[in-house]
Amino acid sequence: MMNLTCGLDFGTSNSTMAHRDADGVPYLLGLEAGRQTLPSVLFFGFEDDTIRFGREAVAEYVTGAEGRLMRSLKSVLGTALMSDTTRVKARSYGFLDILGIFIAEVKRRAEQELGGPVESIVCGRPVHFVDDDAEADRLAESQLESAVRAQGFRQIAFQFEPIAAALDYERQVSAEKLALIVDLGGGTSDFSVVRVSPERARAADRSADILSTAGVHVGGTDFDRLLSMAKVMPELGLGTRTRDGKRHLPVAPYYDLSTWHRINRLYTAQTLRDLRGTSREAAAPERVETMIALIEDRLGHRLVGAVEAAKIALSQATETDFRFPVRERMIETPMSVAELTAALDNSVERIAATIAEALRRAGIRAGAIDSLILTGGSTQVPAIARQLAALFPEAELVRTDVLGSVGLGLALDAGRKFGG
Repeated sequence: MMNLTCGLDFGTSNSTMAHRDADGVPYLLGLEAGRQTLPSVLFFGFEDDTIRFGREAVAEYVTGAEGRLMRSLKSVLGTALMSDTTRVKARSYGFLDILGIFIAEVKRRAEQELGGPVESIVCGRPVHFVDDDAEADRLAESQLESAVRAQGFRQIAFQFEPIAAALDYERQVSAEKLALIVDLGGGTSDFSVVRVSPERARAADRSADILSTAGVHVGGTDFDRLLSMAKVMPELGLGTRTRDGKRHLPVAPYYDLSTWHRINRLYTAQTLRDLRGTSREAAAPERVETMIALIEDRLGHRLVGAVEAAKIALSQATETDFRFPVRERMIETPMSVAELTAALDNSVERIAATIAEALRRAGIRAGAIDSLILTGGSTQVPAIARQLAALFPEAELVRTDVLGSVGLGLALDAGRKFGG
């Protein structure tokens, strides 16, 4: 049986797998009920001892079924959290094990559609898994490769995600252009200055066409956390003081409750003891009591999901009303685009500085960019869109398949590297 080759875009929020047809044209595989994206989510069900994936995992969790939801796994690569374990009933799983379980399921679904084994894969990777730490970055890629190889892939290569997006875009160009690839995903923001043209598209080695890359560990999950910290956590006591007025309440539990891959750390008896002590000292104990109830009921991931939905709503409207029930209480607060913009101010500045660094490394000014190619769901956040338009007012704005272009480009790269 021939060796099937694919591109795997394992994302912080969503994952895709792509293959090339007989004419060499890449296409995304249907990974979940015909849909081409599979949310990077697992749910370990305690009631029936099953593992669910993607939208099915989220749907099961939302019903209130007892279990453990795992999301934003990619954000853990290269960090100290990789050494942590999470308990699922009587068994403890390391994060590398959980990554492997998810990747194995993607592989299984791809092979089911293709009708044969996928043994060669090009995996996407951000320009930087971890900012300003080359050793941690190498470790992150090694960890991801280990998780992929353990699922039976024989040949594994990596490609920068923005370069993959450039390979996908290049199929439609008719003349040489200088493009800036803006890839804003769930966990990272990556930028690459690339020369693209119909002639260059046929070359096996494109390294000379990549004039520069730069990346920063800022993405959609960070935007969710910042919006949560700015607007939702104050409703649970963040920023309030103790009754004696001498100090603010501890920030750490609010940060953990706003961060997907840290939420499970709150579900301990010690955390609840600490929060009850905080409540006794708090000037606004009813807010802390709401947080305690939320953690007792293990609603943390659901809360962050509601914040993410509010962020997405603010891409279409100037205001939205946030409401989240906790037992007989209701966390409610209005949110506006202006407030989201203010919450993301530092992140937008870091993104603009990273773009400037990419241009500096390429030895060009912003006016030299012909095309601004946007991929990744976070490019739709209003504050980001406005910043990009201001930085490149003359550039052609190209919106790709924001969730699929990287996977398509990786499939093209897989064909060049491995054939099949």
